[in-house]
Amino acid sequence: MCGICGSYHYAEDTPASPQVLAAMLDVIEHRGPDDEGYFVHQGVALGMRRLSIIDLETGRQPLFNEDRSLTLVFNGEIYNYQALRQRLQRAGHRFRSAGDGEVIVHLYEEHGEACVDYLRGMFAFAIWDARRQRLFLARDRMGIKPLYYADTGKRLLFGSEIKSILQDPEIERRPDPQAMSEYLSLRYVPAPATLFEQVQALPPGFTATVDAKGMRLRRYWDISYQPNPLLDTEEAALEALEPMFRESVRLRLMSDVPFGAFLSGGVDSSAVVAVMSEFLNEPVKTYAVGYEDDGTERFSELPFAREVSRQYGTDHHEVMLRSEDFVNLSEQVIWHLDQPIADAALVAYHRVCAAAAEDVKMVLTGEGGDELFAGYGRYAGERLAPLFGALPPSIAQLTATASRALPGLRRPKLMLQALTYRDEGQRLRNWFPLFDDRRKPSLLSHDFRALLADQLSGPAFHEHLARTDADGSLHRMLYVDNKVYLPDCLLARGDKLSMASSLEARVPFLDHSLVELAASLPAEFKLKGLTRKHLLKRLCAKWLPDRILHRKKEGFPVPVGVWLRGSARAFARDLLSPDLIARRGLFDTRFVSRLLDEHDRGAEDHTSMIVGLINLELWHRLYIDRAPSVMQQPVQQRAA
Repeated sequence: MCGICGSYHYAEDTPASPQVLAAMLDVIEHRGPDDEGYFVHQGVALGMRRLSIIDLETGRQPLFNEDRSLTLVFNGEIYNYQALRQRLQRAGHRFRSAGDGEVIVHLYEEHGEACVDYLRGMFAFAIWDARRQRLFLARDRMGIKPLYYADTGKRLLFGSEIKSILQDPEIERRPDPQAMSEYLSLRYVPAPATLFEQVQALPPGFTATVDAKGMRLRRYWDISYQPNPLLDTEEAALEALEPMFRESVRLRLMSDVPFGAFLSGGVDSSAVVAVMSEFLNEPVKTYAVGYEDDGTERFSELPFAREVSRQYGTDHHEVMLRSEDFVNLSEQVIWHLDQPIADAALVAYHRVCAAAAEDVKMVLTGEGGDELFAGYGRYAGERLAPLFGALPPSIAQLTATASRALPGLRRPKLMLQALTYRDEGQRLRNWFPLFDDRRKPSLLSHDFRALLADQLSGPAFHEHLARTDADGSLHRMLYVDNKVYLPDCLLARGDKLSMASSLEARVPFLDHSLVELAASLPAEFKLKGLTRKHLLKRLCAKWLPDRILHRKKEGFPVPVGVWLRGSARAFARDLLSPDLIARRGLFDTRFVSRLLDEHDRGAEDHTSMIVGLINLELWHRLYIDRAPSVMQQPVQQRAA
C-alpha cells in the first residue's frame, strides 16, 4: 500500500521536473511513511510513498523488469500474486523481490495492457514502457484505490490524491460548477469529474494509455447481471457463496504486519470478523465507535459490536467521540479527502482509523455488502415505483408535497418525493439526495444558476443505466450504486481517511469474483419481499445471532444533528454566516439561514444539508482560498 504520482511530457525535448515530483511526493507522505522512491528520465517522472505491508525488506519501488525497460509504481495489494509469480517464473521471468507488485511488471511483459485481467486485488498503478515510449495507467475493477489525472496540454500528471497533482504550478485551482452542482445533489462528485475543473478521476475498471498522440481510455471490466442458470435455487446459491466469501476473507489476511478489523455490529462487518476468527489462532483486534455526550446514547452501535466481540473473543477497542471532535477535526478531514463528501460520519471514521493505526497497519472492513446484496431501504422503496407511476401526476405530487408537512420521518418523506419522478435516472438520483432536484434551485444563487445554464442534473446515472445489461429495477439500482455511490463516496472515504493515518483498509466483499457471483444471482434472493440482504443473512445465520442479523440498519449513525443544536452550533453559524454565504456568491442567504433556524428549533432534521454546506465551505478555504491553517502544518500533524 502506498501513494503514487508522476508526469509524462508530450514533447520529447521537455524534461520532467524533479522538484515538482518531490513536492507531489511530500504532500502524500501520510500514504507511505516507510519509504520513498522515484524515477526521472527525460520527460517522464514516477514517484511513490510506501506503507510496508508485504515483503518489508525487498519490496521497494519503483520496480523494474529484467532489462529495466519497464518501470512500475504501484498502490494496492494483489492477492493472487503467489500463483501469478509461479506461472511467470515457469515462463522464464526472474524476480528480484518477494512482494506482490513485481508480478505486474512481468504480466505486462507477457500480456501488455491485458495484464489487468489477471489481477485479483485492489490497485492503481503506472508503468513507463521505454521501448514503446508510452505510459500505462490502471485502476482496479471496483475503484477501491483512487487514481486521478490532469492534462495541461503540455504534460499529463497523475496521482493517488488530487492534492499531489495540484503541486504542479500549471494546474489552476478552479472549481468545476457542474461537479459542484452534482455534489449538492448526490453528496459526492461522480467520476470522472472532480471538483477541480482540470482534474479527472480514472473510473473503476479502466486503463489509460498515454503517448505522444495523447491519452486513450479503455474499459477492461464491467459487472454483468446475467443470471447463472446453475444458481437458480437458494441452496445452490449458498453452496457457491460461502466458499467464495471465506476465500475472499482468507486472501485479505496475507500480511507481514499486525492487522485487525472494523466492527460496527452490523451484518457485513460482523460476518467478516466471524470468518477472520475461524482462520486466525489469536484474537482479532476489532475497533468500534461510540459517543460520550449526553443525549447521544441512541446513536451508539457499541452494544451490538460488543455482542459480536464477546461471541468471537476479539481484542476489542472502542473509540469515544465528543462534539469537539467534529468541530476540531472537520477541516483536517476535508484536507485529506481532496474534495468534500456530505457525510456526517467522516470525523468518526477518521478517528477510528487513527485509533486502529496505533496498534495495526491494516484492517478489514465490511464495505460493499449492501451494494452486492441489496441492503439499503431505497431498494425496497423502488418496488413502489410502478404503483406511483400509475397515479395521475397531480395526485402523486400532492402526496409527496403533503408528506413534507409531517414532523420528522425524514427517510419516508424522501422516499415519497423520489417516487414522484417518472424518469428512472432522475428517481434514482433523488432516493438519497443532499438537496433534491426540486429543492436545489431554491438553494442556488441567481448567478450560480446562470452559470449552470439551468443544467442542474448531471448525466452519470442515465449513462450507467443505458449501459447495464441488468433486467429489473433492483439490479439496475445495484449496478448504478456499484458504479457511482460505492466508489465515489464510500470507497473514497475509506481510502483517504484510512491512509490519512497510514492505515491500509481491505474490503473482502469487493473481491471481483465475489461481485460477479453476487450479480449472477436472482434479484429475489437479495430482496425477498421487503427483507433486504435475504441470502446474505441466511449465510450469516451460522455465524451471527438473530439480534445482529435482524437489527435495524443504521449505516454509520453519528449524533452530529444533536451537536449542531448544541456545542457545534457556533461552528456551523460561523462557517455559514449570511455575510460569508453572500461573499461566496453560490447560495441564497435566506435559504441557508432558514435551514439553520429550522434545525435549531427541531422543526426539521437538516443535518445532512448543513454538514454538506460546511464541508463545501471548508474545501473552498483549504483548496481555493488556500487557507494556511492545515496546509502549513507538518505532514505528521495533518495526518494525526
